[in-house]
Amino acid sequence: MPAHAMVTSTREAQLEAEQTKDTWAMNRFGHSGRLDFTAISQPWLREGMKRWALHDLIRRRGEEVTTALRAHVAAIAGLSESLRIHRTDRGLVIRELGRHDIEMFLQRLAYLEHCDRISELSRALSCRKAHHALRQMRLLGLTRSGGPLSGLPDDFALRREDIPRRPDLQPPSRALPPEILAQLCDALPLLRTRAPKVLATAIELLIDTGRRPNEILNLSWDCLGRDHDDKYVLVYDDLKNNRPGRRLPITKATAELISAQQRDTQNRFPDIKPSALLLLPSDDPEPNGKHPMGRHKIGRTHRRWLTALPSPLLRSDGSIFDLTTITPYSYRHTYAQRHADAGVPLDVLAELMGHELLSSTQAYYQIGEKRRRAAVDRLANHQFDRHGNHLWRDTQALLDDEHARHILGHVSVPYGTCQEPTNVQAGGGACPFRFRCVGCDHFHTDPSHLPELKAYLHDLLRDRERVLATTNLEDWARTEALPSEEEIRRMKELVHKVEEHLDQLNPAEQADIAAAVSAVRRTRQITNLGMPSIKRQADLRAGLEKP
Repeated sequence: MPAHAMVTSTREAQLEAEQTKDTWAMNRFGHSGRLDFTAISQPWLREGMKRWALHDLIRRRGEEVTTALRAHVAAIAGLSESLRIHRTDRGLVIRELGRHDIEMFLQRLAYLEHCDRISELSRALSCRKAHHALRQMRLLGLTRSGGPLSGLPDDFALRREDIPRRPDLQPPSRALPPEILAQLCDALPLLRTRAPKVLATAIELLIDTGRRPNEILNLSWDCLGRDHDDKYVLVYDDLKNNRPGRRLPITKATAELISAQQRDTQNRFPDIKPSALLLLPSDDPEPNGKHPMGRHKIGRTHRRWLTALPSPLLRSDGSIFDLTTITPYSYRHTYAQRHADAGVPLDVLAELMGHELLSSTQAYYQIGEKRRRAAVDRLANHQFDRHGNHLWRDTQALLDDEHARHILGHVSVPYGTCQEPTNVQAGGGACPFRFRCVGCDHFHTDPSHLPELKAYLHDLLRDRERVLATTNLEDWARTEALPSEEEIRRMKELVHKVEEHLDQLNPAEQADIAAAVSAVRRTRQITNLGMPSIKRQADLRAGLEKP
């Protein structure tokens, strides 16, 4: 028998042997930790859970597999304990079970919550996971003749109405405040001097893209792509949900970071075809460029970087931010939060995060005022370009990745939003065209900016009269200072078209838009959707320190 066949045969024998045990070493299945079924005392129920867990292992990816399975095993262990307590046969006679036993299980959970032995959330999750596990065991055919659950009555099952409503809790946000993220980005040069370049690059990519750490570590060498508009995208595999070839719009700065790492990796492994390499290969003693770094190396490097910061991270109110709460995964929550704060619609944000369920995306960010979020979504249907043309119909027609690109590449400016790349990267503070918004195709606006548009038009008219009235300017200086008639005309036309659009709405729609505008204007902030510019932050502080 060939050597590779003998190795395969031995591995299969080890897996089969592990499945017969009541406590599994999860490294046999490619995961970490242990999975203990011993708390399930009924042999039929324990064997059924082992069969389901084995089937579920095939579907799951990522580093939280063992934790997820433990939660389901614990829920079924609670059901097992209820049968053991309330039945004279201790739940061993499978054909005698029925709806009454399910109700006793539900009553027991309610009693434990009443006695403060479990929380309201734990009760809801136990019911949900027990319902899922029992249903999946039936769907796998384990109740058929010869199966471990053979003879289990149909009414031994949880119904949807049995599951208590999950409490509407607002857990502490794991997203970093904007000022903390900006300070961390200012400290990236320190990271680059203290850590190997490949690890520093990995952490920068986590900050910039919001991907999971294992997704960054497993990036292929040729992960940098372009869409049909020649814009940069990151091509990565969603390992957790087994969705390969995902495409994420990224900024030019991120693309340059990846390009530099591609050159380093290729120089390190000149004899290996680039398509066979990883972008961030392991530095093992015998590297071949095809194995990823361990996640623990990122975690260790990240902790050392934070510990080495020369000064504490300060919140906007001057208080010190707790460094122990910052982990590599914090940047994924931060990515979601800053896009949600900027008004990115939920479906687009889910696409950016790589989530199939909108509820998964909602768990990644918090909205201090739900009305504000709804207001932003309503105003998204009333966007205008610099000519006053209504844009939402065009935006709706975009494909998912094009729509994500359309939203991602914007930054707030005083009179609307801008998608000029240089200005986006600088957080709206570095327009190469001296903020001539109404003459620039990168500029869009909506009714919430109407007061600023009118105020700017008023300033233009006032400045024109002031310059024309003065006698202390030379002709060239007067020409430079005089607002152009074309800019004034364009501003008048834009204001007129936005007002005309609002006038065409019915009274109910006008009231709805007015409420949305009020909510958005109360909480508006300039938000940078790319990585905060280190140079820009330093320049701002230098300006504040000048006398």
